Amino acid sequence: MNLKELNPDSSPLAKFGARVRSSREERGWKQEDLGEHMGYSATHISSIETGRKMPTLRFSRNLDLAFGTGDEFERQHREIKHGILLEGFPEFVGYEGRAVELRLYEIGIIPGLLQTPEYARALADSAAQRGVISPEHANERVRFLAERQAALERRRPPMVMVAMDESCIRRWVGGDEVMKAQLDYLMEFAARPNTMLQVAPFAMGERRTFNLPVTVLTMSDRSMMCYAEAQTQGHFDREPTAVTRLLTSYHQLQAEALSQAESVAMISQLRKGTP
Repeated sequence: MNLKELNPDSSPLAKFGARVRSSREERGWKQEDLGEHMGYSATHISSIETGRKMPTLRFSRNLDLAFGTGDEFERQHREIKHGILLEGFPEFVGYEGRAVELRLYEIGIIPGLLQTPEYARALADSAAQRGVISPEHANERVRFLAERQAALERRRPPMVMVAMDESCIRRWVGGDEVMKAQLDYLMEFAARPNTMLQVAPFAMGERRTFNLPVTVLTMSDRSMMCYAEAQTQGHFDREPTAVTRLLTSYHQLQAEALSQAESVAMISQLRKGTP
């Protein structure tokens, strides 16, 4: 097997596969040897190690028995099934904290990097109450977001350009006090010298260029990469053609969106409606 086929940082599934492979190789076992210990074929083991197949709970427990690892693989299986990060996102975050320019577009909620702790907590707790994630994962989401935000507070902060759909500021999250503080923070963010904040109004209609959240990063060597996210799947891409296409759409979005002054005025008007 080509070891380069799997990037452990690309997704929780890839991380699981890499851990299986390293544990097997530490013992000097071939895939056939591990399969014999567990009652699975070498082909099945290979599919798990390369991230092509989702491990079952039974398979994960058998791994712990074969390797004598307690419940390590069982816990990792549960993290995959109920995890906090979409595929491609861990790799993306590694670059996000080092980017010199970030271009963000979000729909429905305030972009993560601009969320107050109370706003982020309200979203995470709601997901836990619905059974989408566990309370532990809710705490991890909030903690992880705080780490991402802190990575941008450096001596030479990056230029951060944010375009958000009007739905982001009109969707009331966490009640009046939480939303009041969130809107205050957006206006504070817009006043910084290294930021740009624009609202893409509902009136844009069909001229809105994105239907999914998108981020485009520019690194210090001027290389660029992008990340797009759906409800259950994320996609990280460094291929120049794909990135250029998204960048063009982002520029078209900025041209149609409200100016920063108009955007702040809209946010301020909403803010006046809070107690």
